[in-house]
Amino acid sequence: MSNHSRKYSSRVVDGTARAPARAMLRATGFEDDDFHKPQVGIASTWSNLTPCNMHINQLAEEAARGADGAGGKSIIFNTITISDGIANGTEGMKYSLVSREIIADSIEAVAGCEGFDGLVAIGGCDKNMPGCLIGLARLNRPAVFVYGGTILPGDNHTDIISVFEAVGAHAKGDMTTLEVKQIEDTAIPGPGSCGGMYTANTMASAIEVMGMSLPGSSAQNATSDTKLKDCQRAGEAVLNLLRHNIRPSDIMTKPAFENAITLVIALGGSTNAVLHLLAMAHAIGVELSLDDFSRIGKRVPVLADLRPSGHYMMSELVDIGGILPLMKTLLDAGLLHGDCLTVTGKTLGENLAGVSPYPDGQNIIRPLDNPIKPDSHLRILHGNLAPGGAVAKITGKEGLSFTGPARVFDSEEETLARILDGTVQKGDVVVIRYEGPRGGPGMREMLSPTSAIMGRGLGKGVALITDGRFSGGSHGFVVGHVTPEARQGGPLAIVEDGDIITIDAEHNRLELELTDSVIAERLARWQPPEPRYRRGVLAKYARTVGSASYGAVTDGREEGH
Repeated sequence: MSNHSRKYSSRVVDGTARAPARAMLRATGFEDDDFHKPQVGIASTWSNLTPCNMHINQLAEEAARGADGAGGKSIIFNTITISDGIANGTEGMKYSLVSREIIADSIEAVAGCEGFDGLVAIGGCDKNMPGCLIGLARLNRPAVFVYGGTILPGDNHTDIISVFEAVGAHAKGDMTTLEVKQIEDTAIPGPGSCGGMYTANTMASAIEVMGMSLPGSSAQNATSDTKLKDCQRAGEAVLNLLRHNIRPSDIMTKPAFENAITLVIALGGSTNAVLHLLAMAHAIGVELSLDDFSRIGKRVPVLADLRPSGHYMMSELVDIGGILPLMKTLLDAGLLHGDCLTVTGKTLGENLAGVSPYPDGQNIIRPLDNPIKPDSHLRILHGNLAPGGAVAKITGKEGLSFTGPARVFDSEEETLARILDGTVQKGDVVVIRYEGPRGGPGMREMLSPTSAIMGRGLGKGVALITDGRFSGGSHGFVVGHVTPEARQGGPLAIVEDGDIITIDAEHNRLELELTDSVIAERLARWQPPEPRYRRGVLAKYARTVGSASYGAVTDGREEGH
């Protein structure tokens, strides 16, 4: 190993003065030879509180074996996870986006303190992935990310979104309590992240094409020998990165982020990708903006017929080859930058050189000349209701424009109750405000309201806009990330019941049909509500978090900066 391979651990364990540190490490299993090896931290998000992460301890041990076998000394440590699927629709969901920052902070803190030379980070649930990448970017030490893998389908091709939508169907009278219970009992059969092209699978795919995961890592079943081998290879790969001093800043470049945006669009991925890619770019010092999503979206089609808007699940995409053939198709069409460096030490183009196309007859990934949608489903909207931008998820199945009277609610809970009791009617534009990064605080996902709308059969008859965000499982005519958020005095704060709102996904506009003078007069009278939290992590988050249009980061980036 070259000297730079132990750049950080040498400061912790070399020399007589560091004998106390070595003494502590001997108690954990270090032997004399281990002090001369590069130390590789294995950041595990294992927890038994969610199926997404319940198997990751085994994956971490496999990554450690890979690092040790390649000449390093592995040290496994944990960071947190929360479960969106469990918390959605409750006050607890306010901690979800906050957990992204906690994960990033904890990886940075442990690795920075202990002097790890390289890292493997293993994530399962939604915030794990961007949280891990933000932490790795800040440290900028040789590192590989490993995705925990996707869950298998439940009975009758069900998943967690099937359960959420069953709640709405029950409220409408289309499903009995027993039928809901049957779906509840069988939709989640074991370990792995939620099964559609929801946020977890979206972000895993984005990170792979960006070059921070090994080829194939994002499209593997959680319980598979393939996933175990992926972890072992990741541990080995870090040692190769150390030998060649390849760091995240060499990989997470502007073209790599453009590759990530391209693949997210082709896969029909989650709106959360916008929020998380902006935050990851900020962490590594790359200038990325909402305009980049609009620019790239004009030339990239949606090709994947995956849930929530489509039919298939990630495990079915795994069966036909995963995302590598899609990446090869995009590369050959000139839609990906093939010269970007990856954690293999090779370029993206070199990694994809031998990839075979999908098998004949498959219907999951469309050809470029027959797309589901010829341009992006992720629409960046502006207008007098979103001066700082908003993010819509419009596949075209819902239509491309919607105009209707506002039905305004100041919390997710109130909205859900009024959807389930029939107050929300066909033609309404549902407004959920004070759920932004500061207003919530925490920018909850509106999965329960959007699923209830779909379950009640209103998916094409109701639009929903919010300064909160959406689960990757949300679908329908939905617009989130409205900025400035209501808590910060954005125009969303002064919308009243009956005001006419137009969402135009062709011209990318979000407009409140009021004159500028009326909007100004209402804003002049508006007073911000009292903070919902004054102590604890949510209060601290509300004081430090910035705009969703810049990734909702907590290190000082505000609108206009």
